[in-house]
Amino acid sequence: MTTHASTDAARRRRRLATGIKDALRELNLQLSLLDHRVGAHAKLKDVDLDCFDIISRHGPLGPSALGRRAGLHPATITGILDRLERDGWVVRERDPEDRRAVVVRALRDRNAELFRLYGGMNRSMDDLIAGYSDADLELLAGFLRRVTEAGERATSELSSGPE
Repeated sequence: MTTHASTDAARRRRRLATGIKDALRELNLQLSLLDHRVGAHAKLKDVDLDCFDIISRHGPLGPSALGRRAGLHPATITGILDRLERDGWVVRERDPEDRRAVVVRALRDRNAELFRLYGGMNRSMDDLIAGYSDADLELLAGFLRRVTEAGERATSELSSGPE
């Protein structure tokens, strides 16, 4: 390959990479706005919705484990759990493996409310996905998993630094 061609190829690759990063930032913004609207309809603060999602996906969890996953101080977690429990989103129970500990479990009947609120996005995603081959979907799923892992690593690195 000539120097000119390799320079053009490198520029094109940088533009494509920048386009992907820009698209991911825009996606992050749009999903944050959607989450904010869903939370407003469900009468949940953004951080409460985030914690409920973590509990729903990874729970039951102890408050400390939730705090680590959410990157929040234990006192902040206590206030969030108090609100979620008061409003019927979660329940605190004794940990079956350690009766001295508490775990938080999401109440599944509240999930139906959130599924309804996210329904428009889920239908749009189903329509988009229908246009891709299985091989395309495998590629996209792998890419998104790796992006998520990169985000987890970056978050971990920042968490170990100064506050």
